[in-house]
Amino acid sequence: MSGTPFSTKQRILEAAESLFARHGFAGASLRQVTSAAKVNLAAVNYHFGSKDKLIEEVFRRRLDELNRRRLKALEALQDDASLEEALSAFITPALELAHEGEGGAAFVRVLARAYAEHNDQLRAFLSNNYGHVLKRFTQVFAGKLPHLSRDELYWRTDIVAGALTYAMADFGIIQRRPNVSEREHRAQAIEHLIRFASAGLRAD
Repeated sequence: MSGTPFSTKQRILEAAESLFARHGFAGASLRQVTSAAKVNLAAVNYHFGSKDKLIEEVFRRRLDELNRRRLKALEALQDDASLEEALSAFITPALELAHEGEGGAAFVRVLARAYAEHNDQLRAFLSNNYGHVLKRFTQVFAGKLPHLSRDELYWRTDIVAGALTYAMADFGIIQRRPNVSEREHRAQAIEHLIRFASAGLRAD
């Protein structure tokens, strides 16, 4: 199959992402996915094998790129980089992804579903494949916050990750003003979140 954006596999992924965002993982059926992607069930089975594997691939195609960007930004930091710079490496790629067209917004809703729905298999997949990235950032934060115990650092990092997911969803009380561009709004969100997160992480 072609690797172009119009390939069968890509159409299935885009349809699934949109339907999972609207209806949840249990609420969106493979029949709905095949109808939206204009393919038959055999095509889904050929490319993914099962609905669970399709769900995993929806996450993989976005999170692989997101975490590649995060780790690249982290590796570019100097040893004496500030906590704010380390937070930027974690936060900025995520908010950029969230605002990359309609697909980014849909994926954020899918991500929110992953936290809200009690799907142990999905949670295990996310932890096994992407948990190491959060641990890597936590190690960097720990080096800049020697006054925090390990448990306290984990609590605070988890809360920062939750605040980031909320900011990515962009459904808070702060909405983009008509005279503010999407880029400016995103920059403001990044600035405020980094300031908030660094203060929370540093607190005694």
